[in-house]
Amino acid sequence: MSPPTLRPEFHEIAERVNNWGRWGADDEIGTLNLITDEVVREAAATVRTGRRIPLALPLRQDGVQTGMIPGRINPLHVMVQINQEVFGPGTVACSDDAVTMGLQAATHWDALPHVSHSGRLYNGRPAGTVTAHGGAGFSGIDKVRHLVSRGVLLDVARVRGVDRLDGSCAVGPEDLDAAEELAGTRVRAGDIVLVRTGQMRVLLAGDRHAYAYPSPGLSIRTPEWFHARDVAAVANDTLTFEIFPPEVEDLWLPVHALDLVEMGMPQGQNWNLEKLSTACGEAGRYTFLLAATPEPFTGATGAPVAPVAVL
Repeated sequence: MSPPTLRPEFHEIAERVNNWGRWGADDEIGTLNLITDEVVREAAATVRTGRRIPLALPLRQDGVQTGMIPGRINPLHVMVQINQEVFGPGTVACSDDAVTMGLQAATHWDALPHVSHSGRLYNGRPAGTVTAHGGAGFSGIDKVRHLVSRGVLLDVARVRGVDRLDGSCAVGPEDLDAAEELAGTRVRAGDIVLVRTGQMRVLLAGDRHAYAYPSPGLSIRTPEWFHARDVAAVANDTLTFEIFPPEVEDLWLPVHALDLVEMGMPQGQNWNLEKLSTACGEAGRYTFLLAATPEPFTGATGAPVAPVAVL
């Protein structure tokens, strides 16, 4: 990464949130270690009505990506056989599909080696362990074999009384505190936190470019908030996760580096939290069982996910 990433203020925060060695030198899943059997049992107890709310965007060719990020292409879907009688005339006919896409193209999780800084990945591993042919040698998305826990919606847009935060808004710890108060619960160890900015409304209205830039997102001050509460994973409803352009001039993707590299905390982007926000507001509660296991692509630095919240 570029030299501005090495600024002293970044490293001061990094030192305070660093989890390297916390779960052993061989650990590859970071804060997901916080999701214990007990945490999952308590998460299951949040289900009251059984209402299921999908949080993923459709995988489609005119999807989220605008070309801003090289190589991150929207899904290209083709049929490879249509009503073909594979085993001979008069047999059952099959239709099969194939798709080419960026694994972070739509609703997804970032794996821990998605970014590096200062030549290092999570747990101090060399950035060079990510290779062209093998992908991530450590902590690839395939290491996340299950991801189910209590979800907590921190509806920052609702707290501020707006449908969508302004593109220049950096969501800070004070916003998370206010949203936590609205939720009527304390975010606790092993939770998966979903932060709603309302930015998804722009995309759902059909404006991909306005969705991408400028974008509200998490402030460089938020990783310490998540670290203090031992959050297992964080996702939101934006393309870039953190505020973009960055709040500190020329300090690009510092929240990515703090979350993924220093804490070992997976983060998700492009989650559709609009229906969930409505449902939580109607129910007056913002906790739920969240099932969000990514597709296990071997050695991948991210993967699509089709999360479901169960209220």
